[in-house]
Amino acid sequence: MHLSSFAVSGFRSLTGITGIPVSNPTILAGHNDGGKSAVLDALAFLVGARKLEHDDRTYLQQPDLANASSFGQRCVATEVSGIFTLDVWEQTTFDLPAEVELRRVAGEDLVARLELFGPMADDERLRSLSAYLVPGLKDLVVELGLRPASQRRADLEAALRTYAGEHSSAEGWHSAPAGLDKRMPRLLSFDGKSAHPDAAVKTALTGRFQAHMADPELTGRLHELEDDVKDRLRIDAKSLCDHIRTRCPDLEEVFVEPEISFGQGFRSAPLRLSRTAGEVMGLERAGLGRNRRVSLAIWEWTSELLADEENSAPSPALTDEDSQEPPPVQSIVVYDEPDTHLDYHHQRKIMQLIREQSELPHVNVMVATHSMNLIDGVDISDVVHLKLEEHRTVMERLGVGVVGEDIDRHLGQIAVAVGLRNSVLLHERCFLAVEGETEQRAFPLLFRLCEGLSLQAAGIALWACFNNEGALHLARYLAQRGRTLMLVVDADSRSVRKSIFKPAKLTEFFGTSAPEFVKFIGEPEPGRPAGEQFNELEEIFTDSLWAKISNKIWRRPGAAWSPEDFTALRGAGKFSARVQELLQQSSPEGPGGKPEMMYELAMALDDPDDVPEQLRMVFRELRRLGA
Repeated sequence: MHLSSFAVSGFRSLTGITGIPVSNPTILAGHNDGGKSAVLDALAFLVGARKLEHDDRTYLQQPDLANASSFGQRCVATEVSGIFTLDVWEQTTFDLPAEVELRRVAGEDLVARLELFGPMADDERLRSLSAYLVPGLKDLVVELGLRPASQRRADLEAALRTYAGEHSSAEGWHSAPAGLDKRMPRLLSFDGKSAHPDAAVKTALTGRFQAHMADPELTGRLHELEDDVKDRLRIDAKSLCDHIRTRCPDLEEVFVEPEISFGQGFRSAPLRLSRTAGEVMGLERAGLGRNRRVSLAIWEWTSELLADEENSAPSPALTDEDSQEPPPVQSIVVYDEPDTHLDYHHQRKIMQLIREQSELPHVNVMVATHSMNLIDGVDISDVVHLKLEEHRTVMERLGVGVVGEDIDRHLGQIAVAVGLRNSVLLHERCFLAVEGETEQRAFPLLFRLCEGLSLQAAGIALWACFNNEGALHLARYLAQRGRTLMLVVDADSRSVRKSIFKPAKLTEFFGTSAPEFVKFIGEPEPGRPAGEQFNELEEIFTDSLWAKISNKIWRRPGAAWSPEDFTALRGAGKFSARVQELLQQSSPEGPGGKPEMMYELAMALDDPDDVPEQLRMVFRELRRLGA
């Protein structure tokens, strides 16, 4: 079975989270205590790798709410459901369609049940076949006059399920077929927050232990073959130890001594190492940095293990169904903050490792992280952003679920094109959209001059629209999701033919709230004299300032610039174009273009009062929004 997405209800702070993707990879991002680890533990509960504990059950009400009588009460049931795709072997064996919905649910008794959503048998006795012993199944078969293929439990259940499907008038949850639980995805969980990698060694070797236990040659000889399996694990562990030594050349010896019991399963595999021959020590005596490097080496080796399993998997093309081995189950590799205590170089190794594992056919990866590098390294729709609202986790996925518009994937491409990384989309407090390259280059300098800090430090993300309507789609999307947003454009954008900033277009995108989102540079503020109307950014700088800066950086041979030189350029034609042309013709140091001209002007300013008041007002408002 291949899990594509899952939902959680009644698990810690997760009261109703749906549509969590299992991708290649899925990145879980968010603040501390936002629910990232809870999502991973809920996934483990779904696939049967974790038992539900009393403290996992969600409280019904928090102490700051009204009804004190319900304080301390927990939810009636904890439920984690998933959408699974079944391979051909599973469809044939369990008589199920290609896609099913399964859930693992537990009540106050903490006893978990695996249930399937589908046709609900009219006969209530047929809704929980797993509760019957084989004699009870035989009695039902006889009573209903059915003819199973054999008297084995699997065939008895198959006959009863077929009958139940043919005699059902509704759909609902009922017990999953026996044996389906064994086809659940395998979870390989690595905790990056743990200081010691012994647990990672056990996780890495547990997969091999399970594979050896399933070897038909060992069936019926478990006790006699404990040493055989232990020897095989030693061989696997030697490969792991060799890999650690290649990554940590300062270590003289690295070896693992597996300890197993068929009665208790794979118990432990303490890792021992030494810098010099004979001086063996446990990892609890090693430094934190070495522990993290060893953990990374173990995770790398796990990738090789998974790749080997893919290469040795039985072919699904075999025609003899009786002799065909079931295909390998899905492996979900889970990393909980794998970048903790790692420097940037080793964080890059983690990114490469995750990419390699995600490319394997039967492998998916989920990563809970604060790392901006990891968050920015995947498609925005594969980033699950978790945050707490009133003590409960809510989920946000950008680029997903835009009703009525086919821009889900396109939205992420637009964000990349305008320079907004995933981490910026998720975490920045305010977005500033400007018209083009001129503002994109000049605004960061002007903002720092006026406010004393950079746009980034103020929590403001800057991006240029470049007259691209797709950028407005992104702006509307962010505004609809409650993000703080401001568009700053030239006043003449209102009248430019086919401009995306015409009032009708802005109203289409932002409704009656358009004035709250859009500032037109050059238009006088309410209460200001109408004569202060300008068309563009360059015009709002005074002629005296243009003359002062030009004499500083664009000197004219033979004569100094005067304010009158620039006053003469106003009124007819586009002011910025005429200034650029004049400076280029009159000064050997003239700017190469309009963006460069405004960038050099902004660089030359050293007094905040030289920045026009209208821009200073915009920057003050941005500073307030960013805070």
